[in-house]
Order: sequence, then structure tokens, then C-alpha cells
Amino acid sequence: MYAFDFERPSTIAEAVAALQDEDAQALGGGQTLIPTLKQRLASPSKLVSLSGIAEMKGVSIEGGVLTIGGGATHAEVAADACAPLAALAANIGDPAVRNRGTIGGSLANNDPSADYPAAMLALGATIITNTREIAADDFFQGMFTTALEEGEIITSVRIDVPPGGANYQKFEQPASRFALVGVFVARTANGVRVGVTGASEDGAYRWSEAEEALNKEFREDALMDLRPNPAIMIEDLHGSREYRAHLVRVLTKRAVAAIG
Repeated sequence: MYAFDFERPSTIAEAVAALQDEDAQALGGGQTLIPTLKQRLASPSKLVSLSGIAEMKGVSIEGGVLTIGGGATHAEVAADACAPLAALAANIGDPAVRNRGTIGGSLANNDPSADYPAAMLALGATIITNTREIAADDFFQGMFTTALEEGEIITSVRIDVPPGGANYQKFEQPASRFALVGVFVARTANGVRVGVTGASEDGAYRWSEAEEALNKEFREDALMDLRPNPAIMIEDLHGSREYRAHLVRVLTKRAVAAIG
């Protein structure tokens, strides 16, 4: 580690002002940033902690709309969100990670193997920042890349609870508990949506071919002749492109079966 300034503002306005300083970096739960600092892969001159901002806390459901503060921890999402998203959050990392990591930090980081991006895409979530609202389809723009601009903060996430149910299936990497592949299927008011994480070289994405098939007939057999393109998949020591493409289809079928 090295010397840097540290601020813990109590309001969004104070945080935005602090982030105007050159090389300032927002700090959510620190599950990615702190290890990055320890390895000297980043060197911000100032860390602006978002953990003290009360208006970014809390999880609530009202009128079929789920609202999650950007500073809500994974543990809080697991305790208070709608069942499919709560189950997803309850299986992130370990207790230490779930009690420190935040949904806003995870979405802003957009790790290609993180769980939340698949859910946000499948649920048609809206990412709310200090300046605007961004549809999930427009928010994720590739590995570790989002639509966020410099100094922009995720203040909350808004989701219409899917009337037809939803389910997340995850094939996890045992050491990290990140998703080797994860698939979230939701029967929303606007049709079936399928979000995939951990698989594509372009990061989280929607499997449109599966959505089209499932909107015609919501059952496992509708996916029988479908297979994601292996050419766009990640290949590493944990799995080949073909293996990940196979997992996407298998996990999608399991999610469909679970929703029924």
C-alpha cells in the first residue's frame, strides 16, 4: 500500500464533490479495490468511502417494485430482496464478502464473472446514479466496462418484481465462488429475459435466441436445438469455450425447470 487521502462523506452531494479531485476513487465495500491497491495495480490519490451515506442504504419492495440502495451489502440483499435475487446474493463469496461487498460496487466494477449483472439484465433493472437513470441493457458495456462516467455514483437499483417468477443457476468456481457460468431467467411483464454471466469475452449479456424460443413456449425442450456460439466464450484453465457454451444451455434449462 502507499499513502493516500481518505474521506467518508455522509451525503451523495458530498461524495460527488470529493470525487471531483484529481485521481479520486470511490470506495464501496472494497472487495475488489482493496486487493488491487495492495498489489499496487491502482494508485488513487484519494479514496472516497460511500459506506457512510444513509440515503444509499436499504432494500424495500412496494407496489411490486424492488428498490435497493447502491450501498446495500450482499447480506442485506439476501435478507430483504425478492426471493430469486435474495438467493443469488446469499451465494456470493463467503460471509465476510457478503457483509462488506455492496451491490453498487459490484455493478460499477462489472467483473465478467460477477453474479448481479446477469440478474440485472434478466430482470430489466434500472441503474440509478446521482445524475440519471440507465437501463441495464445500456449499462453493461464489456468486461469491467460500464456506462458510468467519471465521478458518477450508483445510488440505487430499481427492479419490477417479475410476475411470472425467476431463477438463477450458477456453476461456481470452487476457490473463488465466482460464476464459471451463471444464468438468470425471468418471466417479466415484457416477456422472458435470459441474462448470462461468466461465459462471454464481452462480459454479461442476454441470450436472445433462448429468449425468443422461451417466449414461444416456456419449457426446457424449447432449448433443445439451441446452443450459444462457442467462439464468443471465455477460454481459460477452468474451462474451454465449448464447455462454457454447454454450461450456458444446461443452466438455462435448469432455471426454466425451476420456475416451472
